[in-house]
Amino acid sequence: MKRNPMVRMREMYDSLSSSEKHIAKCLLEEPTLVTRYSIRELAGRLHVSPATIVRLGKSLGFDGYKEFKQAVVYSLASYEDNGREHLSDISSQDSIREIAEKVTYKNIQSLEETLNFLNVEVIEKCVQHLITCRQVLLFGMGASLCVAKDASLKFLRVNKTCFVMDDWHSQYLLAQNATADDFAIIFSYSGETGEMIKCAEQLKLSGTPVLAVTRYAESTLAGQVDYILYTSAREALFRRGASSSRISQLNVVDILYTAYVNTDYEAFLRRFNKTYIDKNYKREEKE
Repeated sequence: MKRNPMVRMREMYDSLSSSEKHIAKCLLEEPTLVTRYSIRELAGRLHVSPATIVRLGKSLGFDGYKEFKQAVVYSLASYEDNGREHLSDISSQDSIREIAEKVTYKNIQSLEETLNFLNVEVIEKCVQHLITCRQVLLFGMGASLCVAKDASLKFLRVNKTCFVMDDWHSQYLLAQNATADDFAIIFSYSGETGEMIKCAEQLKLSGTPVLAVTRYAESTLAGQVDYILYTSAREALFRRGASSSRISQLNVVDILYTAYVNTDYEAFLRRFNKTYIDKNYKREEKE
């Protein structure tokens, strides 16, 4: 997994200490501070101790400040190479063209960062569960429910039994009736959606293996499941719209589904041909 410190600071911000949050906020607003100053100079500028900066680096998964600084330099260079570093958050003065460019860029960033979080071993284990499980149980609220429904439609195409419910009471009943022979996938970007945590707790009692598709940060949901696939999102002021987080979740579904289908490509190809719906059916009937 490539380690992008800017992504980690943003995704893990809520779990940082108050002093670490102060540093993270300053660096997210002006990441070039790391490249321009030594650790002592940076500490003086941010009114913190060098030790606090080192602790932040370790909280983000880096061995020391040197490794942290190198990672920041690399991430900044990557954005500059793409020629997109000038694209800031959406403002009320933006034109339609600017909105289109910024929304598209943020979605692309979310997908690239989600790819960096990808854990191949987790995907391999989850694919094995998909192969052997009796049925796939899908959970999500709001925009995440839309992702769960998309997953259900995909697996239905290859005749894999799936269940997804519209309201959380029905989802909770699904969790209560689950068994160790099932496989559950919970979609929750925040990892703190109360209904999903309650379902995860029940699934754990049912002995059902559970995968969470959630953001890269400590969360209550992450502590309740067997497997985690992390996603990234670039939503800032428009977080409530769950735009790029939905794109990232859908991408994870596509990866899981494709990896599953690829385990028996020829058999699933025959299934695709059988379940294909001819879009010209009605027109031919009229003729």
